[in-house]
Amino acid sequence: MYVLRVALAQQWRDLEAGLAPGWGHVQLQLTLADGADPNRAAALLGPAQPVRPEAGVLRFAAARGGQAVGPEAVVRLLDRLDAEKLGGRLEVVGTATSSTVAARKQEPLESLAASWDAALAELPADWSDLYAEVELLSSDYFERASVLCTPLNPRREGTRVAFRFRSARRFGYGTSPQMVRRCFERCDAESLQGSVSVLRALSDTRPVATQGPVWLADGRNF
Repeated sequence: MYVLRVALAQQWRDLEAGLAPGWGHVQLQLTLADGADPNRAAALLGPAQPVRPEAGVLRFAAARGGQAVGPEAVVRLLDRLDAEKLGGRLEVVGTATSSTVAARKQEPLESLAASWDAALAELPADWSDLYAEVELLSSDYFERASVLCTPLNPRREGTRVAFRFRSARRFGYGTSPQMVRRCFERCDAESLQGSVSVLRALSDTRPVATQGPVWLADGRNF
């Protein structure tokens, strides 16, 4: 184990400064100092989806272009550990060239609004209620997408970079499809990439003294 006085956020800045210009992807390893709680450290690094290859060690990735949390997001995450005095040694254990990022930039952006349109096109014309999922391409997008999609009342799906919501076409509990599309257009305007899929759908429901249908899955109502 290691005990260092240098803040983790500063260690990352120093490491980033030493990377090749135009770097695309880097694998980081954090060896926690003696006494540092690995469970708490992993929780604070949650958006980076760290793994534990061995006791007291966390690994996670940083990337430009959306494949992992971005470099500024790494600073924010490590600032959380520094604030709780969870120190250690941060080091680079793997890198990828910028060609990966360049190749990705040549691909067309995945439009959430277009993905929503495509999902609706597969439903019967008389659909009335649906339960859908948005899966984002990067955990770095999640916080901002949740804000832009607040009218959807998004609910995160476990630790995945995804959230679920309900939509009602005519009446009842759920966001109107027009508002759903508007939320996705806001995400598209900020290049928050991902895809939309319909998990369950009902047709021509006619609620009587209710706000619409209730589904039960995995012991939960939604």
